[in-house]
Amino acid sequence: MQADLSDLNAFLAVARARGFREAARAVGASASTLSEAVRRLENRLGIRLLHRTTRSVTPTEAGLRLIERLAPALSEVEAALDVVNLFRDQPAGRLRLNVPVSAAKLVLPAILPGFLAAYPDIEVEIVAEDGFVDMVASGCDAGIRYDERLEQDMIALPIGPRVQRFALAASPAYLDARGRPAHPRELLAHACLRGRFSSGALTAPWEFERDGEIVRIEPHGPLIASVAGAVDLLVDVAVAGGGIVSLFEGWLQPALDSGALEAVLPDWWQSFSGPFLYYSGRRLVPPPLRAFIDFVRA
Repeated sequence: MQADLSDLNAFLAVARARGFREAARAVGASASTLSEAVRRLENRLGIRLLHRTTRSVTPTEAGLRLIERLAPALSEVEAALDVVNLFRDQPAGRLRLNVPVSAAKLVLPAILPGFLAAYPDIEVEIVAEDGFVDMVASGCDAGIRYDERLEQDMIALPIGPRVQRFALAASPAYLDARGRPAHPRELLAHACLRGRFSSGALTAPWEFERDGEIVRIEPHGPLIASVAGAVDLLVDVAVAGGGIVSLFEGWLQPALDSGALEAVLPDWWQSFSGPFLYYSGRRLVPPPLRAFIDFVRA
């Protein structure tokens, strides 16, 4: 029983995107083309792979089992085809990276422009998410992740700033009106602007450290925004005087430099190690990824 490679790719794209329109936007094809490809694949296999409703598309049990085997296999096919790039003067092809939203904002802008200029035949696709994702199963060549979330069988390469901090800030007008906290526990009496991950978990507790003392608080406030796509809204509301925001220091730095925001409890800001570029050591490294690794190292 044979299945066309393009039909398999279409099924995988729809399953990942949980919808035909979303998948169409991701792969640059029409929703009807993807729908026909999935229908053709299901007919050839004689089994339904996707549950379809007017609101969502989800894999069936058979579809899930196929995805588990199919995603790594297609990644290997792409890697095998990329071997041809070794015979080119310049590597070419697509490099797909899975990264946290924070890395897309704070790490990649300092790296990607130079890389794209150096390798004009490489197309980079960035998949920015706020949750833990299996990089290989998601069809990505590599990812960016912090040390505590690295998998043991992955090769890790430092990328971006090696030390980062969680910062706390509010507008001077807010602090003039509500007071400037002298200890993290005083934040419980303030309007705190919080984030929520796509998993549903809040970015809490807020954790602080000074002279060996660690303090964790469960903040409360008037606004919760998605970490995946509305982080800048938290900053804008803080600048407008809506409360105290906790984010990566680099995210808040422009507003701190301009005076739009004022640092809160800077002696208590917690430091942590910077991120890593990680990729599987069990497969052939595609030329676009090899070029990116070499560029990061340089």
